[in-house]
Amino acid sequence: MRFLASAALCLPLLASPALAQTAPSGEQLFRSQCGACHALDTRNRVGPGLAGVFGRKAASVESFRYSNAMRAKAAEGLTWDEATLHAYLTAPRQVVPGTTMSYAGQKDEGRLDALVGYLKENAGS
Repeated sequence: MRFLASAALCLPLLASPALAQTAPSGEQLFRSQCGACHALDTRNRVGPGLAGVFGRKAASVESFRYSNAMRAKAAEGLTWDEATLHAYLTAPRQVVPGTTMSYAGQKDEGRLDALVGYLKENAGS
């Protein structure tokens, strides 16, 4: 019984914000998951530059060589907005089958929201 009472007293401490692990920021997620291949400006890397990505038609950066799959989706009308980026960053190969982007996707909704929010603020339209 003493153990249970002691454990009950410790539970609030385990849930305290000071001890809780903080979620990575959108910037941290971009740097760790996207930044090696994408720049927030117009520079192309392995992937296209993301400046002005919101509202931009897919596969529309003229100086970047897109996969056939991405060009086909663009021809179907794929345009990047919060909803399409959210879906694509969750499961790229489901949104664009045959994409050459090697990113497996972000399944955690909180992290995904932080990442898309960061892109909206920093790559914007």
